Amino acid sequence: MALKKDENYFDTFVKLVNYSCQAAYLLSDIMHNYNPDKLEERMKQMHDIEHAGDVERHIMMKKLAREFITPIEREDIVAMADAIDNVTDNIEDVLLRMYMFNIRSIREDALKMATIIVKCCEALKQALIEFHNFRKSQTLHGLIIEINRLEEEGDELFTKAVRNLYVSGKDPLEVYGWGRTLHFMELCCDACEDVSDVIESVMMKNS
Repeated sequence: MALKKDENYFDTFVKLVNYSCQAAYLLSDIMHNYNPDKLEERMKQMHDIEHAGDVERHIMMKKLAREFITPIEREDIVAMADAIDNVTDNIEDVLLRMYMFNIRSIREDALKMATIIVKCCEALKQALIEFHNFRKSQTLHGLIIEINRLEEEGDELFTKAVRNLYVSGKDPLEVYGWGRTLHFMELCCDACEDVSDVIESVMMKNS
């Protein structure tokens, strides 16, 4: 498997964020149709997505190592690939926490956060589809603002979810497990914003 000669880094960024979106959709599906007895099986599905993203990133890094001329600075290409990869990794981490802390049922707050994660990834995908045209784009800045708005919405949901957990929670193990899981869900939104920060940095350097 190798990048085609006419395939540029912007195309690969979109491929990488597609894996993030797949992971977000899978997490949302798992939570909305939760069966703790099938969690290990669903974890394998999630890891397959994460691994495919890693393979795509490694192929791009090998290509980058061989090239002298790149469309944007090399460190920005690496930063972008790493930031997108981190989104997918963080989504997988949510599922790992659910398994580690033996989550038996899903809280309504968590379902809302899963929906926000999906929206963040979808907005990020639209931004990366437009990224190749960053010097002339009329829509990219608005997409970055939307990702930031969704991240703030995720922060607000996280705060309320943890508050509800400590107000209504009876089992200290459940409170701890869900607290950690919700924290990792919030990190998914932060990771999407980190990608948008790289996009914005590239725009500023080249304006």
